[in-house]
Amino acid sequence: MLHGGSLPHLTPEETLAPILSALESVLGSARPVALHQPHFAGREWDYVKDCLDTGWVSSVGAYVTRLETALQDYTGVAHALAVVNGTAALHVCCLLAGVIAGDEVLLPTLTFVATANAVSYCGATPHLVDVSPVTLGVDAIRLAAYLEDIAELRGDTCYNRTTGHPLRALIVMHTFGHPAELDALAELCRRYRIVLIEDAAEALGSFYRDQHVGQWGLLSAVSFNGNKIVTTGGGGAVLTNDAALAQRARHLTTTAKQPHPWAFVHDQVAYNYRLPNLNAALGCAQLEQLPDFVSRKRALAQRYQHAFAAVAAGHIVNEPQDTRSNYWLNVLQLHPAYGHLRDALLETCQARGILVRPAWELMHRLPMYRDCPRMDMSTAEHLERHLVCLPSSVDTGSVDTGSEHA
Repeated sequence: MLHGGSLPHLTPEETLAPILSALESVLGSARPVALHQPHFAGREWDYVKDCLDTGWVSSVGAYVTRLETALQDYTGVAHALAVVNGTAALHVCCLLAGVIAGDEVLLPTLTFVATANAVSYCGATPHLVDVSPVTLGVDAIRLAAYLEDIAELRGDTCYNRTTGHPLRALIVMHTFGHPAELDALAELCRRYRIVLIEDAAEALGSFYRDQHVGQWGLLSAVSFNGNKIVTTGGGGAVLTNDAALAQRARHLTTTAKQPHPWAFVHDQVAYNYRLPNLNAALGCAQLEQLPDFVSRKRALAQRYQHAFAAVAAGHIVNEPQDTRSNYWLNVLQLHPAYGHLRDALLETCQARGILVRPAWELMHRLPMYRDCPRMDMSTAEHLERHLVCLPSSVDTGSVDTGSEHA
């Protein structure tokens, strides 16, 4: 939550000292400490070598199917389709949601640029909205009030009465792995006939009300980038409970090629987005370890929480109520009185080999999205000035998992 009030006057060095001490108590003495690096301790070598030995390294191979099945089993979502990266997954989600040129798609200004880029690939316009100080994702209450002012239903389509363009979809991003307010946002989408898409790129292993994220959106996207909790090097997946959409996704991401023993017949403009078997093999080995990864990351989060409990200059962002976060990244939120020291903290940590980073540049400040329609961004602007992402690899600080279970 946003913390107000005042703190005793301290010099910058005095303010940073307890933060650095808390960090070092968790991280130990080894340097440098990466923000988030992959952890290979399972059967990665065996599965990748099997691809090389058999020659099945491209987008056709047993490991692709195996990865998709494992994703379905773990998340509980009926259909998973492996693709080349998380951005491609988001693009496919937008296409299958019916997003076309001239549409507007609601999405948080506090997100990685891929969320907005995927909308732009469809010729549509990102319509930027503010975020919650608790979840760091889309604020359901404020979005409801905003839509009351700017949205109108014409039949089964919601329009922005200011621009006259359809409001086709809402992309909800689970920020740093913390699930957004999915029940309230899903109800809001139903009320306004807006398609809900979950950007779960950072949230594999995160649960909302005891169900894995990805169950609320018509479509969802996950990422297996090298810095994610499970990696295939580069990769992602489209998740959906709709069988027809899953079939369309498979066709669209395989260059829309008609099945045939030898003929190359394609029935629409489509994409070469399928994940190679070599990458999928790596992902299969990683996914086998996901429960342990989540346990270790949650244990790391507890260590951060304990270390910063007595630090007056900031606090660790905790998982929202009714959720179980994978804590993809642990995040320090500076007290408002000391937000001006964020850059000094970043510089000091970098100089000491602690590779922290700020949150992303807000979408409405990027040159290509500066003129997009948007609501008041006061919460996101406050948060962006006060958030510092902390090292959060599975093996950061040699975390003891204790009794934590995924």
